[in-house]
Amino acid sequence: MRKFSIALMMLSLFLICVSTPNYAQIPEKFQVLIDRGEFAQAQKLMRQELATNLTLDPMQRLSVAFQIERLDRIKKDFKKTKNDIIDYIKEYVPDVNEADLAQWEREKSLEFMMIDGEKKYFNNAAPNLFRINKKLKEIKKKKSEPGAPSLYNRLEDVRNIIRASNASGTKFVNPVRTRVNYTLTIKKGVVPEGKIIRCWLPFPREIPNRQIDVKLISCFPERHISAPNDDYLQRSIYFEQPSAGENETKFQVAFEFTNHAVYQHIDPKKVMRVSPTKDLSPYLAERPPHIVFSDQLQQLSKEIVGKETNPYFIARKIFKYINDNIPWASAREYSTFANISDYVYQNHHCDCGMHQIFFMTLCRMNGIPTRWQSGWTTDADYHGMHDWGEIYFEPYGWLPVDADLGLMDSNNEAEKWFYIGGMDAYRLIVNDDYAQDLYPAKIHFRSETLDFQRGEVEWEGGNLYFDQWTWDYDVELLK
Repeated sequence: MRKFSIALMMLSLFLICVSTPNYAQIPEKFQVLIDRGEFAQAQKLMRQELATNLTLDPMQRLSVAFQIERLDRIKKDFKKTKNDIIDYIKEYVPDVNEADLAQWEREKSLEFMMIDGEKKYFNNAAPNLFRINKKLKEIKKKKSEPGAPSLYNRLEDVRNIIRASNASGTKFVNPVRTRVNYTLTIKKGVVPEGKIIRCWLPFPREIPNRQIDVKLISCFPERHISAPNDDYLQRSIYFEQPSAGENETKFQVAFEFTNHAVYQHIDPKKVMRVSPTKDLSPYLAERPPHIVFSDQLQQLSKEIVGKETNPYFIARKIFKYINDNIPWASAREYSTFANISDYVYQNHHCDCGMHQIFFMTLCRMNGIPTRWQSGWTTDADYHGMHDWGEIYFEPYGWLPVDADLGLMDSNNEAEKWFYIGGMDAYRLIVNDDYAQDLYPAKIHFRSETLDFQRGEVEWEGGNLYFDQWTWDYDVELLK
């Protein structure tokens, strides 16, 4: 692999705190304005603070600077007007009225914000309404055209995984060899011609027995840096090239890897509570701002768990609660959330990564170690970003868990609870933790402060946010 300059490597060491910082709280005078939805005034005063307060603590300076950026990101996610929402709903509910909207807003089924005196709805608020509200979900289902027949039968795959594991006596079975072609394209005119663009693309992690035989097939530009597998839990491949100016600028990578399905038969009688050892303690602890053991979550945990003491059955209760009560819905960008586990508690809907954060929080509160894992799905039906995790049961060790897929529709107990201890092989694992450093480190704020799936891009003028570039992800399942 060709090497970049030593200067760039040294620069990375000094920039880690900027790429994925844990910011201090901003001064209360700004937070009050933000909470009231007075974004423009808050941004104006925060810019004045950065320009005039030379004694501002460095971490607070970073926090204030990021809050200015964060408010712009929120505004990009909340662009829909009431008329936009009504027009969508009328396709399925022709007689929708103002009282209906008010009711759905109170139920937290229709997401909006007051921004600078205007009610703005989340860009996907209307489609989400038909995912969250059970009655509306059925209405849309009846009126929608049937989709294309499925190419991937998840339940049959789960059955095959369990059979293969039982027959072989091994945990890792049914490997799938996959080739991915990934392209990130900077839009025309975003970066002046000739200016150097820095780009990080997702790259597979090497995980013994689970994801192996990672092979780089090709990339453009050819000169690159692959993040060291053992040192960087969010793995990337890094490039630089001059902007094409008024033409698109492309970065491309093609790679292959083999992923194994996982199944572990769990005997609940053997599962024991763990001691907070040095290795396990980080996965039992709070991790602000998104994993916080709030009083509200403590109370919810008691209601879910009851008098159960077995860690495996506690985890199943939490898993089932999420499955039954918190439907999947499209979510705004993670960098705009102050506390994801609290958001899920307050709104009772979320996407896959938020399901996982919520599951991790409740498990850790009950002494069950959990950690993050994410990347992409690669099955024949759907190739897309996805987040899941791992859970630790003594004496079985770390096992995969997917709180978003939840319970399988089966009367067979092993199949029904498969995704708490088992996993299919149609995954590309890029991340073994969230909010980790990229290599080389970013100079400017990240577009995605938790996950790393689509990539990250910047130039000397700043970060390039998601609306300034596109991505394409092509999957080929190899025999």
